[in-house]
Amino acid sequence: MPEKIPCISLLTDFGLQDNFVGVMKAVILKINPRVRIIDLCHQVRPQDILEAAFLLKGSFRFFPRGTVHLVVVDPGVGSKRKSILVKTKDFYFIAPDNGVLSLALADEPIQKIIEITNEKYFLKPLSPTFHGRDIFAPVAGYLSLGKSMDAFGKRLNAIRKLDLAMPRRMKDKLIGEVIYIDRFGNLITNIHKDQFRDFVANSHFKICIAGKELRKLSRSYQEVGVNKPLAIFSSFGNLEISVREANARKFLSVDKGMPIQIVKT
Repeated sequence: MPEKIPCISLLTDFGLQDNFVGVMKAVILKINPRVRIIDLCHQVRPQDILEAAFLLKGSFRFFPRGTVHLVVVDPGVGSKRKSILVKTKDFYFIAPDNGVLSLALADEPIQKIIEITNEKYFLKPLSPTFHGRDIFAPVAGYLSLGKSMDAFGKRLNAIRKLDLAMPRRMKDKLIGEVIYIDRFGNLITNIHKDQFRDFVANSHFKICIAGKELRKLSRSYQEVGVNKPLAIFSSFGNLEISVREANARKFLSVDKGMPIQIVKT
């Protein structure tokens, strides 16, 4: 008996100004009018695969078992890059094979990977610039009706992975970087709390970024005064630099890729 699909989540860089998101939803609902569609996020920076991968990693496990996660951040649309459908124990993922799934699936055992090639399930004529509408959305719709994964194409052995900058240790320093900036201007780094705690252990430390030094971790934003910077572990579990009731990005003149150092003192 086909697995019940409770909902389809959408994660894109389309924004909300244009009709792209609405058209994708229309394609899905025309195939399966009963399926629920949840907008995870459509404000990913244009063509920013890493940002989309980060958001997906921090979100997908909160959805009901059987959810189809549809991700369209696709700077290679129209090229020879593959379109893929991936099954894990609890979820399905549909996306371009450009690394956007690699963070979410790093610790999630993969059961099956399909390269989406069966044009029977594509919209015609196929646009070389809008695979979200013509390939990914219809496949998500038919999958939600219980169509077998194998109907959509041939099996693959692996997905493409992002080439990520990982935090690195240099004597008494742990060096990372800002990888995401949220709507409030909070700076999310690639240093996870487990890496931070393992490095610091029982030592005193200072956190250095953009000429500022912080010598403690806060448990909440309210532990410092208004317009004062702080370090905290985000809801994603990563080290975050914030400014209470202000925008840390603007306050510190920082953008993605800015280095951050944890120094033992």
